Parts: sequence; C-alpha cells; structure tokens
Amino acid sequence: MWNFIGRLHPLIVHFPIALLVIAALMELFTRRRYNFKLRPGTMILTLIGATSAIIAAPMGWLLATNEGTTGELLDLHQWIGIGTAVLSIITLYFLSKIPRRPSRSQIKVFRSSLFLTAICVSVTGHFGGSLTHGEDFLSEVLPYESDEQEIEKTPINLVAYQTELTPETEMKLIGEVRMVLAHNCYKCHSGAKIEGELRLDEKEFVFAGGENGQILIPGNPGESEIIRRINLRKNHDDVMPSKGKLLSNQEKELIALWIEKGAPWPDGAAQQSVYRVAELAPRNPTLPTYKTGLDNPIDLWVDQYFSENKLEWKDVVDDKTYLRRIYLDVTGMIPSPQELDEFRNDTRPDKRSIWLQNLLNQSDEYATHWLTFWNDALRNDYTGTGYITNGRYNITDWLYTSLRDNKPYDQFVKELLNPTEKSKGFIEGIKWRGTVNASQRTEMQAAQNVGQVILGLNLKCASCHDSFISDWKLEESYAFANIFADSTLEVSRCEVPTGKMAKTKILWEELGDIDSAANRAEKLRQLADRLVQPANGRMYRTIVNRVWKQMMGRGMVEPVDEMDNEPWSQDLLDWLASDFVENGYDLKALIYQIASSKIYQSQSIAYKSYDELMADDYKFNGMVRRRMTAEQFSDAVSEIVYPLFPDEAIKYNPFELQKPELSKPSFARASLVANNPFLTALGRPNREIVSTSRDAQGSLLQALELTNGERLNTALQKGAEKWKTELGDPTQITEELYLKALNRKPNEKELAIAKAALGAKPDVAQIQDLFWAVILLPEFQMVN
Repeated sequence: MWNFIGRLHPLIVHFPIALLVIAALMELFTRRRYNFKLRPGTMILTLIGATSAIIAAPMGWLLATNEGTTGELLDLHQWIGIGTAVLSIITLYFLSKIPRRPSRSQIKVFRSSLFLTAICVSVTGHFGGSLTHGEDFLSEVLPYESDEQEIEKTPINLVAYQTELTPETEMKLIGEVRMVLAHNCYKCHSGAKIEGELRLDEKEFVFAGGENGQILIPGNPGESEIIRRINLRKNHDDVMPSKGKLLSNQEKELIALWIEKGAPWPDGAAQQSVYRVAELAPRNPTLPTYKTGLDNPIDLWVDQYFSENKLEWKDVVDDKTYLRRIYLDVTGMIPSPQELDEFRNDTRPDKRSIWLQNLLNQSDEYATHWLTFWNDALRNDYTGTGYITNGRYNITDWLYTSLRDNKPYDQFVKELLNPTEKSKGFIEGIKWRGTVNASQRTEMQAAQNVGQVILGLNLKCASCHDSFISDWKLEESYAFANIFADSTLEVSRCEVPTGKMAKTKILWEELGDIDSAANRAEKLRQLADRLVQPANGRMYRTIVNRVWKQMMGRGMVEPVDEMDNEPWSQDLLDWLASDFVENGYDLKALIYQIASSKIYQSQSIAYKSYDELMADDYKFNGMVRRRMTAEQFSDAVSEIVYPLFPDEAIKYNPFELQKPELSKPSFARASLVANNPFLTALGRPNREIVSTSRDAQGSLLQALELTNGERLNTALQKGAEKWKTELGDPTQITEELYLKALNRKPNEKELAIAKAALGAKPDVAQIQDLFWAVILLPEFQMVN
C-alpha cells in the first residue's frame, strides 16, 4: 500500500507545478492592484497548489524509498522538493493571516513567499523531469548540444545466438558486441581516452580489466562486473556508461549472452573474413523445367525449392480470400460486398489475373496505398521536426505522382540521388538533424540512408570504425560519403579526427569512378548514373526483395537492409531481379508477377513468434499471415463504420490538383494524414529516420488504443448513430456489418449472439459494442 501511495506522487505533483506558477504569474500581473477581480482566483490556486506540494513531498519520499532509486539528481530533486513543501507551509501561513484590507508589508511578505515557492516548485519539477527523461532532456535539443545526440541503433537478433554457435554466428555475435562497446564505451575506454585504466577496444585489455580488477568472467555473466554496472539505474555512482544514454535492454542481453557463451574474441587485430558478400553483378539463371499448373516462373522456382526441402504445396485460397488479399496489397482497401459478388460470378478462367490488373490500373488508389511504404523508407512525412526550420523538405507530391504514373524504378532512383527541387528531401532533408557527432556528419548520414534504402547495405558501424559485422572499412564509408560533400571530408575514427582526408569513390569500383574534383551536383549526377545501371544487380535485388516482403510477409533475404545475408532462394531472387530490369523497371509489373503466382494464391502460414520467422534455419513455406498496417486498419474502419479522420486532417490532397471527374474518396485516407497517437500505436513509425520494416506483432499500446482510445471510440459511436437511423433492425445491422467487414454473412451462432446482444430495438451503445467486437476479430485484422 505504501508503494502504491508513493506511485501517486507523479499524479499529485502536477498540481503544485501548474497551480503555484499560475498563481505567481497572476500575482505578478496584479502587483499594482491587490484587490483586482483576479484576487479570489489567485487565493484558491495558492491554497490548492501549496497543499498539493505538501502532500507530494512525503509521497515522493515513499516512491524513492520503495523503488530503491538513488543518485545525485534524486537528492537534488528530493531536498528542493522538501524545501518547496516547507515554503508552501509558510505561504499558507501568510495567506491565512492576510486580512481583508492588508497592509503593504503583509502583501509584500505573502508575495515574496509565493514567488519563492513557485521558483522552487519549478526547479523541483525540472529535476523530476530529468529523473524521468534523463539529465539532458532539455539541453540535448539545443543547437550547441547537437554533437551529443545519439543516432538510431540497428536492431539485434538475439535469437540467432541462443543455440550452439557456428563459426559464422560466433563472428556475428563478436561483431555485434564490439559494435555496442564502440558506440557506447569507446569515448572513455579506448586508445584515445582511458578512464579507470580500462580499455575496451582490444581483446587483451578487455580481459585484463581496469583499476578495479576484471570486468568479466567468461561463462558467468552473473558474477561479471560489467553486467552489474550496465544494469544499474541512471545516475548511480557505478553505472556504465556514466554519461549519455544507458544501454538498451537488447544491448544488455547481448553482452550477457556473449559472456555466457564464453566471451569469444579472436586473437590479433587481423581477422580472416567469414562474412558473406553478395554478388554485385546481375544473374539470370535458367528456369526450371515447366510443370503443368505452374505457369508463373516464380512457382517453378518455389516448386524446385519445395522439392529440395521436402515441402508440400498448400491449397489455393478461395475467391473471397484472394480478392481481399489483392485489394489490401494493391489499394490498401477491403473489397465491398458488391465487388465480391461480381468476382464470384465472373466465369472467365483467368478472372484473377484480370481483376488484379484492373486494380493496378486504379492508379490513384494504388499510389495512395503504396505512398505509406515509400514514406517510411524515404523519411518523408507531412509534419515533424525539421520542417519548421526549412532544413527538411517534403517530397510527397513528387512521390505520389511518381507512383501514380508508375515511373520506372531506375528513373525514380536517379531523381532521388540527383534530385530536382521536388525530390530533394531524401538527400538534402537529412541536414535538419545537423552533425550528430564527428563520425555522423550530414554527408555520412546521407551515405548511410542511400546505402540502406537503395542498396540494402548497413554502413552505420563502418561510419565510426572498421565494421565489426562486415568487411567494410571506415575509409570506404568516408569515400562514399564524400560524394555528398561540398568539400573533402576528414576521416574521424571513433569521433577522433585522424588528419587523413577521404577519397571519393562508389563502394564498388566495378560501377565506375566519381570525379573527386567535381562539384557536389556533378558528383551526385555521376552517382545516380552509376548506381542505376543494369550492372548493379544488388540494387535491383534489393527492391525486388522489399516488394516481396511487403506482399509475402517475409523477404527472401532478411533483414531487408542487409542484402549480403543468404536468401532462402538465390535463384528466385536473381531471376526476379533480372526480370524486373528486362521489363523496364516496372514496379506494377513486379507486383503483378508476384500476386498472380500460385504461391501468392496459396494458403497463408501462421508463426508463433517473430523470432521463429526470422530464425537462421527458416524454411519458406508460403505467404506469412500478417496484421493489417495502421493505415489499412484505419481505412477499413473509416469506410465500413465512420471516418476516423476529418477532411481537414488531410495534409496532402492529390485530388485537388486533378480533373473534377476523378472520384474523391468518401473519407480521409490514413496515408494522407499526419502522424498521430492512434496511427503510432498501430505501428506507423517516426519518419525522422529510415524505416523499412514495421513490427507486425501486437503490443500493449495497441490493445489499449483499440479498447479505450478516444479516436476509435468516437468513430464507432458516430457510426452506430448512423446505422441505427439507416437500418435499425438487429438482423440487418449484423448481416450488413459482417458483409462489409468480413466479406461474408454471419453464421447462425454468430447471428444469434449478435441479436441477443443487440436486443429487439438496439440503442447506439449496443451497436457500437458490436462494431468493436467485429473489428477486433483476427478475421478482420489479419491479411490471411
């Protein structure tokens, strides 16, 4: 109970912070007229605020005691908080002694006490915020603090290291551990700077320890000092890192797992490469022998894979499942009951291919849906940090029209790399973040983004030092980054300038040279020309792999940003990339090729966990059953029940610029509105960084938003009011809802349950509950 009462401290403490400060401001504005009409309000605010401050102090003490929190920051917060409580008592005393007609001295004493209490409660609140969000929560966003900002971190696949380590996985584990140490510890514990006589950049120093002895015991993470220190609370005297942000939970688990595995580390600085390097050149393998019923070349490769791995084909899905699948994948929408009836009644033997092509021909609907995919990848959004200062540029109009017009992918990439005024946001828009640190200049960030999105390459590790997870060297990363620079860059290793100037080169010499003496615009033009040439098979494997994952739920190569990893079918990946080039870099043709295949039309596969799907021993067995995206779910609810977003929420409206005869959607599509808490909860990422994969797993935040969120609740309520007026009959309501949401009629049991819940004359709340129950069904939320 004491613990519970202590945890009420954050709730209570907001009263004195807000009310005392407002009371002080009101007192300041009425300093020449004490009996101004605001006087009663000032007195009430002072009374409530001071009382709350007195109550908050013991609650804070209980919270700190029961939670075991310590540190200098807590001490400051605690003592100034106690001081605020004492001042509040004094303020209340003077408040109680003020007569109806006070003297000047009485007013002066009261005001002095109130102002001092307001200052103290503000300072206490600041330190409380620092405890919650970190010491640099305010200062880290100031321009002069930009060097201390932290860049995004690469996700760690812990599952890959749980079983017995192979030589390859052992090297990957060592590389990831060294990357964590480099990005978090080298500032204080490397050759450039040694604190506590501890170095963590070479094996002999790591195992020797520092002034306090050994930091790790191989095979025993529980007794290893480094594990104790990285798990301490922020501001503890022994916590590591002592400055900046603490390690993430994944990073802590990785270090512990590495020690548990015996803390492997190769001898010597030179290591023989065990990293797989994908071929750069294109490859067009000969198709397997034709088989009856497998008319799509994709299926011939899949059939060969199934034969080699002793896997069986799944049954082809019915018309309803296929139509719903292609609608969601091509336009992001659910087919209407009328469209499903037409499809079922279509007797043409090739009706699936015909309907698929017709959907792809709906250029605006296609562009509206796929805009989400590219917005994530290209860091493009409608609002957010950087736009106000004109350091970030919106490319939505260029992106939408490129998708609508089905711009060839090679031209699409050329306009991103050698940008026009409308497409410059991807290359130029990174500048709003500024230089994060010596190893993260804006030019290097641009190189990283191009490498990640266009080439499926992770350069983040090699931007600080020679990579621990690949063969890429620091000098190669700087040479690539130099293409994006106005002047020659100086190479920095682990944030320490080396005095060596970078060369100017593409990562693969086979693609051609870049004129180091040329200006930046010319270098970007040369880069665009070199990268899009057919000889760059890697670029086209990367986009083929991304589209495959978008439609099939998992890439042939995973993660999709690490194209050096082995695909489950090299032949299929190579053939599909070559076919993509031969067909004019046509993204719609690629989607058609995949969606018309038998494997796409086969039953989907459910996986118990994301880790199982990403495991090294993964065997492809068909499409992955996946959740709707935030935008798909929102659009489905908006179309079936009631719009989730008002028209004024639209931040980009392509229909305003087009011909009047083009039909405008009856609701605001989610892909066209600014990010908001609802979409964030359902998985839309923060587009300040590149995001090429969304987490498809459910979360507590999603559950809370779908059950208690105001936006969804309001839409369901308004929809219920509309349906009650238009339909009214419980049977009609239930059947209409099932047809629109699930593309089928309810069975007898479902209808009986719904009618029992609705009653003979359902009210708005009952209809709203039925809406809620149906849209939470896996049958509605999953792309089966």
